[in-house]
Amino acid sequence: MSSKYKISEPIISSFNDIDASGYYSYADYLQWQFEERVELLKGKIFKMSPAPNRMHQEISMILSNIIYRTLQNSPCKVYSAPFDVRLISQGKEDEQITTVVQPDICVICDHSKLDDRGCIGAPDLIIEILSPSNDRHDLKRKFFLYEEHGVQEYWIVDPRVKTIVKHVLTDGKYVTQSPPYFTEDTLTTDILPGLEINVEEIFKE
Repeated sequence: MSSKYKISEPIISSFNDIDASGYYSYADYLQWQFEERVELLKGKIFKMSPAPNRMHQEISMILSNIIYRTLQNSPCKVYSAPFDVRLISQGKEDEQITTVVQPDICVICDHSKLDDRGCIGAPDLIIEILSPSNDRHDLKRKFFLYEEHGVQEYWIVDPRVKTIVKHVLTDGKYVTQSPPYFTEDTLTTDILPGLEINVEEIFKE
């Protein structure tokens, strides 16, 4: 095992005991049992935003339910946060995995990527719902991360302006569907045939 991996032996119950500038793997992540929610992006630790607000949770529940109903006779499965997604760059061993994210919603169609700890490998679809504290994180870091790891579609839901932006992986790069989907639109996707989302329904109070 490469010496660059910093494996934590004891259980760590306080975030303050973590060196925020350190380089970590999924093996370390499994030892962390503090209250703060974190993600690993290429070995670096990032604190997640505080508990989502009510609107964020309502949008997540509505979207998840619509997708779940559509997938009843499909091999694909939908999961909502907290749900660990381990993205692979070097290997599948815990010490080799240095990226662990918790998307708001994800859809996985390949059951071999699912285990008792979540998903190992790229989901087919990831949906992130923006909040004031996570805009830069989701729009920039995760955009390139999901693109690099082959997530077929990445949707960004913005409750403030009531839009959904859809990025579709084409020849290894995301192509952004333009314009965004507004409340008068119906969103569909080639990777989940039969899914139709009335955008207005997502944002209704």
